[in-house]
Amino acid sequence: MGRGKIEIKRIENTTNRQVTFCKRRNGLLKKAYELSVLCDAEVALIVFSSRGRLYEYSNNNIRSTIERYKKACSDHSSTSTTTEINAQYYQQESAKLRQQIQMLQNSNRHLMGDALSTLTVKELKQLENRLERGITRIRSKKHEMLLAEIEYFRKREIELENENLCLRTKITDVERIQQVNMVSGPELNAIQALASRNFFNPNMMEGGSVYPQSDKKILHLGLGERERGRNRKWELVKKLRKEGRE
Repeated sequence: MGRGKIEIKRIENTTNRQVTFCKRRNGLLKKAYELSVLCDAEVALIVFSSRGRLYEYSNNNIRSTIERYKKACSDHSSTSTTTEINAQYYQQESAKLRQQIQMLQNSNRHLMGDALSTLTVKELKQLENRLERGITRIRSKKHEMLLAEIEYFRKREIELENENLCLRTKITDVERIQQVNMVSGPELNAIQALASRNFFNPNMMEGGSVYPQSDKKILHLGLGERERGRNRKWELVKKLRKEGRE
């Protein structure tokens, strides 16, 4: 049969307690020795019995091992202290930031006209002054932008008027050229021949005439017919251009 599980508690019987102490002490010393040999570990074991007797084991000088232990504890304590200081600093900074955020949120609500019941008359007056200064700056900026836009549109209007005038001039020149081009080649040659023989009297430009009354009538009818034919040609050209655009 296997050995039953022993309940871990203080042994009341003095003899049994002493026997158990001796057995387990020896076992503990043996385990410490095996640990130091197998794992190349620095082991120091100190045991005091209930009667105050000292039992110890060390694979090295026990005092040097104890000094090493104290130094290690000191370094760990220093590191722990630095960590605690940093933690406290960050906690304080976090608390300050939360307080600032809360103040900004309250100020924003006050500017929106909310949560005013907690403010005093003096604080309300200060809030009113802040709002008035802000509105003044906003209106000044708005007027400045409006004046800049008005000046821009005035300059743009002048530029467009100049462009419109230039386009009208070009259109007039094009129409004049088209009207001149509507005169046929033979007609233009006949006019140039008559002009070379001084057929046209300069007084004709001033309203005078060298023709008899009957010749005037015939000439007037011929010129009127030619003018009507020219107008019909011009209307036909404009109609063809209009249809081409459509």
